[in-house]
Amino acid sequence: MKLKPSLKQKKRYVLFEIQAAKAFSLPEVTEAIESSLLRFLGELGLAKAAPLMVKEKWSDKKQRFVLKVNHNYVDELKTAVILNKKIKNTPILIRSIVTSGTLKKISSHL
Repeated sequence: MKLKPSLKQKKRYVLFEIQAAKAFSLPEVTEAIESSLLRFLGELGLAKAAPLMVKEKWSDKKQRFVLKVNHNYVDELKTAVILNKKIKNTPILIRSIVTSGTLKKISSHL
């Protein structure tokens, strides 16, 4: 049985960029992002926001990644991710590039 479109969860894709002195691998970034989301949103907020790292859109060269999130929690997601200041004791700066409802629009910025 399929869900009606009105019952499906609406989502947004947010593209982030990491600025740091060294490059990081996808597992390192994923671990840091998950911990900062849990710290900021808590378990209940994390369950409601339902963030998901889109691993296929990871850009190793530009250090950019895409997160998929419930459309009501885009601002909370951006805040939680941007507040992350270190990965593996290396100072970083994370900035949000673009937010979109489709991956096709996001892909043009990768």
